[in-house]
Amino acid sequence: MSDAAMRRTGIGLTVLVALFWAMDGAMKLANLAPVAQTMGPLGWPTDSATILTLGLIQTGSLALYLWPKSSVLGAILLTAYLGGAIATHARIGSPLPSHTLFGVYVGVFTWAALWFRSPALRALIPLRNTKD
Repeated sequence: MSDAAMRRTGIGLTVLVALFWAMDGAMKLANLAPVAQTMGPLGWPTDSATILTLGLIQTGSLALYLWPKSSVLGAILLTAYLGGAIATHARIGSPLPSHTLFGVYVGVFTWAALWFRSPALRALIPLRNTKD
């Protein structure tokens, strides 16, 4: 695949990933009732300060991810955020494929989007041909 095609693929995936992250973060920043209703059974505090803090962390990390010069840092922070979600679901015994591993799926797409759009990351983490 050419560099231009890789970049276009990365941008397309980035749009999808960013829409997910932005929607989730915006719901927290708006302090929508379904957010608190979902967080309580997971063992998280449902006060507006906690929800706002999580929303700010999430949207701040997304902004870093979308800015090319800080995209790797943003991806690392988003991955850390997902780690908390995975640990939360594992702790309460949520279904593995649909809930606990959902953070893994989002993380793979988040990094794949960055990998496709960043030649530097592709050089750092190359996919090797198994015939070599």
